[in-house]
Formats: sequence, structure tokens, C-alpha cells
Amino acid sequence: MKNKETILNSIIKQGMLPLFFYEDAEVSLEVIRTLYRAGVRVMEYTNRAKGAFDNFRILKAAVEKDMSDFYFGAGTITTKADAIRFTEAGADFIVAPNLNPEVGKIVNDLGGLWIPGCMTPSEIHNAREYGAALIKLFPANVLGPGFVTAVSDVYRGQLFMPTGGVELSSENIGNWFKAGVCAVGMGSKLISKKVLEERLYEQLYADTVNALTLVKNAKS
Repeated sequence: MKNKETILNSIIKQGMLPLFFYEDAEVSLEVIRTLYRAGVRVMEYTNRAKGAFDNFRILKAAVEKDMSDFYFGAGTITTKADAIRFTEAGADFIVAPNLNPEVGKIVNDLGGLWIPGCMTPSEIHNAREYGAALIKLFPANVLGPGFVTAVSDVYRGQLFMPTGGVELSSENIGNWFKAGVCAVGMGSKLISKKVLEERLYEQLYADTVNALTLVKNAKS
């Protein structure tokens, strides 16, 4: 796996982590190329359906060939078995919607970045104990920026990234960064079902440029 600090710094610098899955590998690759063209250099491909692993291997090979400065992680990695097979397939980092210490141990032992999903202070505490440098707050639309403000006072220095319902708007993204997050996860609000099904790559390009600009402005 790629170095933990390198990936973490890339996510923080970008301030946004795009994530998606689509069953068509060719369309998935075009989405990744569009994100790259718009300025994205780190993203997550989610393990959400049958065929995700096969797609991941195809996409990872294409990324290594054509986008050497692009970090390609695997998401929705909830089990030890999935952690093993995706890391062996070359995942640069691992993201999960849950907190599974076995997944964390596999990634940590490889010197990689593990981003577990948490929803409660107890889960955040345990994630820190298991070595999570960055914690995914999920689902973000349920927790809200106020949750980040509250837990940041308790868990000082912990890095948080809300995912799930982050809106593509100046107000929403701005509120998250004001609350103290280091990045936001952007899924269907950026890479929508319509974009994928209708191959709206130019719309995706424009939306991604906009998202990166909104994040940059929110951080400053």
C-alpha cells in the first residue's frame, strides 16, 4: 500500500474525496478520467455490488498506466476478507462505513491509511485506539456539522471527514469546514445516478471543478 502520511496529506490538500461505484467498468474509467481532468488526485471506488472487485482490478491497472500521480482507494470494506483481497489488488488506502478492528489491523500492518466509519463518541474513541488517523463520519446528513463541533472539543487533534449527504453547495460545504473537518466525502451528490446512466461527463467535469473551488474557498 502507499504510505499512510502521503495519502492522508493528499486527502487533506484536496479537501474532498469523491466516491462511487458503477457496474460498467468502461463507464467507471471514464468517470475517473473526468475527475482526474478536473483536478482530482485521490478518490475512492466503493465495494457496493457484485463485480466491484473485478472492476477495481481493471481500473487500478488503468490508473497505474495513465495516471501515475493518482491515488486510488477502495471503499465499503467492512470485512477482513475484503480488506485482504483489496489490499492485495493494490488499493492505495481503505475506507469503511463501519468500525472493524480486523480491517484496521490489516491496513495498519501494511503501513497504509485506514478510514473507518463512525457515528458515536464511543466508536470514535475506539477508532483512535485502533490507530485511525482519519475518521469518516457516516451518515453525515444525520449527524450534521454540530456533531463535529461537539466531538472535536473532546477528541482534540482528531481528523474527521463527513460522508453521506454532503451537498454540493457553498453553504453546506462551508458549514462542515467551519465545524472543523479536514475534508468531505462526495458521493451521489457529485457523481449522480443520472451522470452515470446518461454518461454526462462534461457535467461531471464542471461539477467537480465547482466542488473543488467550493472546498478551497471553505478552507480559506
